[in-house]
Amino acid sequence: MIEKIKKENQHWFLTSICLAAVTAAIYFPVYKFEFISFDDHTYVTENTNLAKGLIQSVKWAFTTNRAGNWHPLTWLSLSLDYHLFKNWAGGFHLVNVFFHILNTLLLLYLFWFMTRAYWPAVFIAAAFAIHPLHIESVAWVSERKDVLSTFFWLLTMIAYVHYAKKQKIEWYAVAMIFFAMGLLAKPMLVSLPIVLLLIDYWPMERKISRQLITEKIPFFMFAAVSSVITFLVQRNFGAMSSGESYSFILKLYNAFISYITYLFKMIWPVNLAVLYPHPGSELNKIQAIICGAALIAVTVFVVWVLRKHKYLTVGWLWYILTLLPVIGIVQVGGQAYADRYTYIPLIGIFVMVGFGAIFYSHREHRDHRDVFFKPRGLKLTLQLILVVILICWFCVSLKQVRYWKSDEELCTRTLKVTKNNDVILGNYINYLIGQKRLDEAIERTNELLKFQPDSYQAHCNLSVILLQKGKIDEAEKHCHLALKYNPELAQAYLNLAIVARERKDLNKAVEYYNEAIKVKRNYMDAYMCLAITLNDLNRTDEAIKVYEEGLKIEPDNEKLQYGLYLSLKKNGAK
Repeated sequence: MIEKIKKENQHWFLTSICLAAVTAAIYFPVYKFEFISFDDHTYVTENTNLAKGLIQSVKWAFTTNRAGNWHPLTWLSLSLDYHLFKNWAGGFHLVNVFFHILNTLLLLYLFWFMTRAYWPAVFIAAAFAIHPLHIESVAWVSERKDVLSTFFWLLTMIAYVHYAKKQKIEWYAVAMIFFAMGLLAKPMLVSLPIVLLLIDYWPMERKISRQLITEKIPFFMFAAVSSVITFLVQRNFGAMSSGESYSFILKLYNAFISYITYLFKMIWPVNLAVLYPHPGSELNKIQAIICGAALIAVTVFVVWVLRKHKYLTVGWLWYILTLLPVIGIVQVGGQAYADRYTYIPLIGIFVMVGFGAIFYSHREHRDHRDVFFKPRGLKLTLQLILVVILICWFCVSLKQVRYWKSDEELCTRTLKVTKNNDVILGNYINYLIGQKRLDEAIERTNELLKFQPDSYQAHCNLSVILLQKGKIDEAEKHCHLALKYNPELAQAYLNLAIVARERKDLNKAVEYYNEAIKVKRNYMDAYMCLAITLNDLNRTDEAIKVYEEGLKIEPDNEKLQYGLYLSLKKNGAK
């Protein structure tokens, strides 16, 4: 018996080493990667709060609404990284990889512990580790919240399974603590209580009783509190404003398409991008209806027709329900969908594939064994297919991860595989401007305008470049063209204000700054510039009010804090 346990432990140790090595092979290059301008400046490079001491960092992390999210544990994690690595981006990247490897091993243990089925557990963990859709969550420093929250998600599930098997309250308390920590890392864990109910059904196969519901009530209460806090923070920050112009039916149509798109990208993970622009009114409604019908049909088929195959029901509902908080019904940001949103949901599909292709379940949980499909030829064929799929995903990931090396790599790749991606175009133009490659930036923008003369972001970007080159009149023309195609483009108003300042027309500049704030309430640059201009006009009282309004939205903004200090000092000197 002892020899058997020893052999089994060696078996699992070697499996874990192999999974960790394969994952590390994919992500090894990240130690040389840079921070990217897409959110990393908000989370790290321009976030001076990370350098604060322990007490100040904790206070700030729990009270800030920076980045339009409330995830204090993520902030504290990044703060620790800063104290360890300072401005070395590679250190931050490697910590993400470390958590991803831990998550892979925890996932392996979780499904083996629940089912005692070795090969399905290995497949689920391997697919999770190497799938190209997960690269965004790992190779992007700003997505620390993904890998960190998933770490606590899996620890919560493991503790809960221990509780369910042993009925010891200590394990229940541990599960609650891990769940709370996960919510502090990212609110997406709000769907975890439902997943706990799913695993009660399979593979735990717990008897349906009132206890199953009542023991989840504290989890649902924690999730509800987290949801309310997140909603208030995002609404106050203005993170939801980008989706306010979309009708509910349009969001629903996009959600149907997104569910199916994620499945296709799981199977055939090509043309991946950091941002897929929302199609808005150009969304294909017929395609959406077909996707919605397919989604409903598959759900009914799996849940009802195949109800004897419980792993299929649980896997499919895991996918559907864990995606629900980020599927776009409550729109946050301008994306149609995002690779990072699949980090947890795809586990459900991996469960369906792993258990469906490798073995079928026995009636009772304790009787789960590695029973393969027969005849033997079919078993080997299915195993070979899964191995080939994993190898293909591994090869794609080796290539895909390198696109995250720098702004230039990421932006050029995204612009190549997506259309009408004004946000990424703007990021790329800003990158070129930062590199003082102004002529190249103009050439890139004009090239786009030949094919999309109504691209408001292109006109706006061109106005920024022309301002840098001192061509004020041309810059003004392109600002007005940008506003013609998008009357709510805040940056265009900001650029017009800069034009007005160049012409010494400060009152006109004030008007434009106010317009910028009107259409984008959380536009901190506009608050700062407006307050400075009001001070230049000796309207210090108004400048103080502007600083205070900005600090209501972003209380930790040090530039606004310092500006307010100077204005109050100036006012006191009168």
